[in-house]
Amino acid sequence: MKFKAHYLLIASAMFLANCSDNIDETITEEPGNEAIYPPVETGQANTNYPPAFAGQTRVNGVKTQTPFTNTVLTSALTAPWGITSLPDGRLLITQKGGTMRIVTNTGSVGNPITGIPAVNSNGQGGLLGICVDPQFSTNRMIYWVFTENVAGGTQTSVAKGKLSTSETTIENAAVIYRANPSASAGNLHYGGRILFDATGNLMVSVGERSDLSTRPLAQSVTAAIGKILRITKDGAPAPGNPTFSQAGALPELYSIGHRNPQGIAIHPTTGELWQSEHGPRGGDEINRVQPAKNYGWPTITYGIEYSGAVIGSGIQQQSGMEQPVYYWDPVISPSGMTFYRGNSIPEWQNCLFIGALSGEHIVRLVIKDNKVVGEERLLTGLSQRFRDITQGTDGALYAVTDGGRLYKIQKQ
Repeated sequence: MKFKAHYLLIASAMFLANCSDNIDETITEEPGNEAIYPPVETGQANTNYPPAFAGQTRVNGVKTQTPFTNTVLTSALTAPWGITSLPDGRLLITQKGGTMRIVTNTGSVGNPITGIPAVNSNGQGGLLGICVDPQFSTNRMIYWVFTENVAGGTQTSVAKGKLSTSETTIENAAVIYRANPSASAGNLHYGGRILFDATGNLMVSVGERSDLSTRPLAQSVTAAIGKILRITKDGAPAPGNPTFSQAGALPELYSIGHRNPQGIAIHPTTGELWQSEHGPRGGDEINRVQPAKNYGWPTITYGIEYSGAVIGSGIQQQSGMEQPVYYWDPVISPSGMTFYRGNSIPEWQNCLFIGALSGEHIVRLVIKDNKVVGEERLLTGLSQRFRDITQGTDGALYAVTDGGRLYKIQKQ
């Protein structure tokens, strides 16, 4: 059953609960800029680690002035994980347990699509991120990430197949890449996002599997876990990949030093890859991912162990390791994300939208000159873990939640 909730956000009306009493005293930097409010995060941090630069965390708040609506198109999905658009505007959605569904823009949910290789859906595993071939209209190929049972445990794998014309099955499904090594200790931190870059190659995010025995491999160039990978449609290392100086580096590596990257997106104007990453207790990150760079985990981090112990040497900066563009402490658990490429809501143009799991909201980050200059929290108070978000062919944003909902967000 559908239902609709309207969100009308205007400067004199609706305030975030954690803002200060004098929030109505806004600051405008220059004509055309958004009004500035106090930071949206006021909770106690887990550490007293200082940021590396101003605006790296708890940046000023912003508020959407254009009225918009959010509509629940369906609540009939089962643990949806990834969402992407088909050329005709319908949505192709993965469900963690191992099925795909096609959903129309009015919320009609198709039957489960068969022919998908078996997944291990224990813990954080399952059928994860998905994307369609840029030439889908002619070749009907789709690509997805999943957790695969293999010798030695489980691993993050990439598969492809052809969606049948009847849209009931995946034809000739084949695994094209496996992120070695596999691990038997635990079922966490698979990463799992996938998208096409401008050259027609695939970018894939892979987690470091969480266990203390695998965590250090995020720094190893001979292992594919804890990395961003760049591969061809057939799973081979993509031409033009960066070269790492360390011996034995895997040719499919694009960047290293990641913990659990559950979101990747291409910036609309720069074409650069951006990424969201789960930190431990504190230290969730947004990174601008550049080739051959090291993003530090677990050597540097703004988080601590869940036990409260420091991680490694308890440092946040080290030469040769990149700083996050932005981080959160306490965490929001950032997952799938997308840049807004439309203009129907002017203040959203080129903003980064991120699904927050433990935060139970959608983050909007305003980015200028590769720095975050404003943060807003949307769709709060719904008790929904937002797993992924995408922009549809109609310009609206579509977001899925662990609870099985599909939201459509658009100008009123």
